[in-house]
Amino acid sequence: MAPVEVVFRTRSEIEASVVQGLLESQGLHVVRLAGPPSNVFAFSVSPLGDIHVAVPADEALEARRALQSYGDAGGAGLSVPLASQLLAVEQRLGYTFRDRGHLEHALTHKSRAAEDPSGGVVDNESLEFLGDAVLGFVVADLLYRDFPEFTEGPKSKAKASLVSTTALAGISRELSLGGDLLLGRGEAKTGGHAKPALLADVLEAIIAAIYLDGGIEAARAFIERAWRPRLSEMRHAGVMGGDHKSALQERLQAAGKPLPVYRIALETGPDHAKRFGVDVLVEGAVLASGSGRTKKEAEQEAARLALEALASRPDTGAQP
Repeated sequence: MAPVEVVFRTRSEIEASVVQGLLESQGLHVVRLAGPPSNVFAFSVSPLGDIHVAVPADEALEARRALQSYGDAGGAGLSVPLASQLLAVEQRLGYTFRDRGHLEHALTHKSRAAEDPSGGVVDNESLEFLGDAVLGFVVADLLYRDFPEFTEGPKSKAKASLVSTTALAGISRELSLGGDLLLGRGEAKTGGHAKPALLADVLEAIIAAIYLDGGIEAARAFIERAWRPRLSEMRHAGVMGGDHKSALQERLQAAGKPLPVYRIALETGPDHAKRFGVDVLVEGAVLASGSGRTKKEAEQEAARLALEALASRPDTGAQP
């Protein structure tokens, strides 16, 4: 039998499958042999857990060129992440996968799966569906436990804000996940690594991957870490979902006070660039003043500052 040469090593079965499919699509022979090191299956697993992909020795140079050209084409990066890349992702997530195949799956966009020559790569859309459900449940539970004083309406608004595409994309950027997305060449060329929708989708898929790999408690721990700053901001401002006016109204009602009154105190600038100043009054006294590009924006800002003023008072903020 002709000698073979190992051209690729990995600990990922998914990665090995992709490489095998790529090489076979180029007309190369991925050799399958049985026995010790000289008889290497295409997926021979070493004592260290490495998977070796081998070809006949006279095709090794061509195989390496094929792998290199595929990795360089279009700036799309390697067909799947290297082990070091996955380790870096795990470190940023604060979670170590038992099966890194879950993480690879979560990072794989449908554009990448469509271009895969092996046909063995599955995109992350099903994981997004599951991750959305897991995220919704955990966020609802956190809001129920952390904000018992708020009614269903504010909680629903807060949940919608916390699981929105904007929030998900923001957290995804904080975790630097954009560069780890496995995209097809066309998607990568059109800025897919920075698209908010794709950033949001991959985060949902990762939540599902953590859930499948480590269970609901592992997923919950990750979500708590990633979303805690946003929950803390809500608590600090005394609002749910960013509706400061509703939060102020509920707070005053709970204290037995009348509803706040908003009064335009200032209007400046030309029609196309106006600025408004608004005072919020309780029982005829100005509690806070805010400004904004619209009346509604100024009122929200005034309400936010009023909530902060109430929260800073030594009498627990109940009295304006």
